[in-house]
Amino acid sequence: MGTKLYDTRLDLSVEIRQQVTDILNQTLATTLDLKTQTKQAHWNVKGNNFLQLHELFDELAGELDEYVDLIAERITALAGVPLGTARVASQNSLIPEYPLDFVTGVDHLTALADRFATYGSHLRDAIAKTGDLGDADTSDLYTEISRTIDKRLWFLEAHLYK
Repeated sequence: MGTKLYDTRLDLSVEIRQQVTDILNQTLATTLDLKTQTKQAHWNVKGNNFLQLHELFDELAGELDEYVDLIAERITALAGVPLGTARVASQNSLIPEYPLDFVTGVDHLTALADRFATYGSHLRDAIAKTGDLGDADTSDLYTEISRTIDKRLWFLEAHLYK
């Protein structure tokens, strides 16, 4: 992505900050996309487990919204520019477009589980990459998010167990 970096007294080199902010902006785009896809499921789920799933999807979206802010603020702390518009997110997200015709809980759970798994894989990759670049703080941020995403994937998959 190669966004602009501002001057800072931070002791990470420009090259490292550029690489890390590029990774973070990829995560920001994907997190925003996953949040809106989770809201899509929240608004449109129907069926026997409506209330339980409606509330679960809303809780997941709320957590993702918190991560959006944490990620954007880390980019800013690195003297970078967070790229957080809906258009940028749709162009740079790692997850596929959400099917707009899904209604049943199973369809929404399956779609979200697939996307949370992809997101979790990206987070683990980012933990390693940012750690290798010497940015332990960003690596730690990714670890914090990854723990919750893995737990939430477990919750989604538990509803699909037969």
